[in-house]
Amino acid sequence: MSTNPLPSPVQDFIAKIEVFRVPPRWLFVRIESTSGYVGWGEATLEGHTEAVEGALKDLSRRFLGWPTDNIEDIWQNGYRARFYRGGEVLMSAISGIDIALWDLKGKRLGVPVWSLLGGMVRDKLPVYCWIGGDRPSDILNEAQIRKDAGFTAVKMNATEDLGWLDSPAKLDASVERLQIAKSVGLDAGMDFHGRVHRPMAKQLALQLAPLRPLFIEEPLLHGHIPEIASIAKQTGIPVALGERLYTRQDFRPYLEAGAVDIVQPDVSHAGGISETRRISILAETYDVGFAPHCPNGPIALAASFAMDVAAPNVSLNLSVFSNISTNYHLYSS
Repeated sequence: MSTNPLPSPVQDFIAKIEVFRVPPRWLFVRIESTSGYVGWGEATLEGHTEAVEGALKDLSRRFLGWPTDNIEDIWQNGYRARFYRGGEVLMSAISGIDIALWDLKGKRLGVPVWSLLGGMVRDKLPVYCWIGGDRPSDILNEAQIRKDAGFTAVKMNATEDLGWLDSPAKLDASVERLQIAKSVGLDAGMDFHGRVHRPMAKQLALQLAPLRPLFIEEPLLHGHIPEIASIAKQTGIPVALGERLYTRQDFRPYLEAGAVDIVQPDVSHAGGISETRRISILAETYDVGFAPHCPNGPIALAASFAMDVAAPNVSLNLSVFSNISTNYHLYSS
């Protein structure tokens, strides 16, 4: 494809692209246009900040002077114009630029981003929050705090690290964790983090099933598609995954295999609003829900909310900001 920008009837061009490290681990992207508009994006990739900064340096050189209105042209060039495509580093860098361009376009037109994506299909969003703690008393305290704040659903670690074939007794603590969350009136998703191997993951899913968790997440490490599909078929618990998948092509085999019920792309890793929205549309064709993964910064969270408002198959949205309103009103921009 051509590496030259397409013309645009909107005479507004990228004048400057800046990257900022923000504690505790966020990477923000600021784009300023020749007309003075500013858009903010997020390219946070936990533990790989320097690598993403390098990719952003290359993309910034390439896109200076491009029309800010041509978001899709910029996305396609960022993704396709080099020999190597995809992967968490490049896709996170593209995410930062893409989110910033959507933000800038909304500001230039005076409308919220969700309006550009087709408008509202809902005016409130269900949000769930993470709870930590290893001891039962810690979990009970954390669960009660979330309940008192108005949350109806949480997510937590399913288990500590397990061996390939470990004592079944080690799974008892996982069952207890879920029982505690349910005891205060919360639904709970159980995150396996891909750290459980198949012999134990099968057992754990079966033991959790009678307690009806909201979902199990990453029951096996990504890449084990037939094996995850097998676990999905043996249990009635919805299977969620996708924070370590970055494109529609990455998600496609999971959907085709019936291995996933809830897709969880992360807007700061999966090519920004442009590609994450396409992933949600792809999932909808398989009657699969969309629950954006977002343990990162406020820009990524705002971008997730913008997509959620316009996506018909949204299930939940993860927030690490435990003080956020549990039903986020979106009449403002």
